[in-house]
Amino acid sequence: MSFNTFGRVFRFTTWGESHGPALGAVVDGCPPGLALTEADIQPWLDKRRPGTSRFTTQRREPDSVRILSGVFEGRTTGTPISLMIENVDQRSKDYSEVAKTYRPGHADYAYDAKYGFRDYRGGGRSSARETAARVAAGAVARAVIPEVKIRGWVEAIGGDRIDYDRFDPQQIDRNPFFCPDAEAAARWEALIDATRKAGSSIGAVVACEAIGVPAGWGAPLYAKLDSELAAACMSINAVKGVEIGDGFAAAALTGEGNADPMRPGADGPQFLANHAGGIAGGISTGQPVRLRVAFKPTSSILTPVATIDRDGAAAEIATKGRHDPCVGIRGVPVVEAMMALVLADQKLLHRAQCGG
Repeated sequence: MSFNTFGRVFRFTTWGESHGPALGAVVDGCPPGLALTEADIQPWLDKRRPGTSRFTTQRREPDSVRILSGVFEGRTTGTPISLMIENVDQRSKDYSEVAKTYRPGHADYAYDAKYGFRDYRGGGRSSARETAARVAAGAVARAVIPEVKIRGWVEAIGGDRIDYDRFDPQQIDRNPFFCPDAEAAARWEALIDATRKAGSSIGAVVACEAIGVPAGWGAPLYAKLDSELAAACMSINAVKGVEIGDGFAAAALTGEGNADPMRPGADGPQFLANHAGGIAGGISTGQPVRLRVAFKPTSSILTPVATIDRDGAAAEIATKGRHDPCVGIRGVPVVEAMMALVLADQKLLHRAQCGG
């Protein structure tokens, strides 16, 4: 059995392949009466769209979304919302070698081992192209949580990190890296150019925070807000790690160093730190919900790599085609979408149990 659906009350199913005629999502469980049009969805897809700079894949996709159902006269009806994005710039011939030889680090071998058959054109469902459908679904989720502001950025590329003392949120949309540090963005231009010219790829870390999440969302023990967020982000193609709050760094702290001290505040507790990333016991505390996501380097590279073919014989592969030298850059709107989808689901779960 394959699983293509995520969520409990607010659920979405993605469908389609990288080089098929179209891909999309079906969103179910969305409350009725919310204002929603294609114009509300398109700006988020434009953030993720390929071919917008020399630092991403040069595949030219408009990523124009169509709402096929679930909306009438600009408002959600409470029925399934079907979203479709057409693929218009496939070049399947670039993958003739991939049809018979596995790309190390990609899902080629794993898919063959599971199904005995795979769509080798761009990786099919294992392609990062699938994430366009998630971003479209995430735009619907944002309509469910208007009280929450979600913001993501690239924190590091290839181990070169931003300086948080230079963090400027206005810079995030002023460069092709979603980078809040103008000096780091300038360094990354040279880094990505050199990586592409070398026929290689490089990884990245994406950070994301949600401001305005009230205390009380999430549930112990098996619907913890942090476990849902981790599962959501780990499901993104190319993601190999997720940290909530301080994450692994918390293991090096003492109890008092890791604590988030509280003092009385006008509208509830005033926290003096946020090591926990806004979540305690799987439930939101009212602080900003913060996470970090690690994207591995793209597996489709021009540098020859040792592998095997489908018959098990030794081979070498250098992948042709148009690929992101750093897929984590366009991962920012995807991580934002997954944050929105989880929070919308948790809001509705909370309302179902606790009312309000």
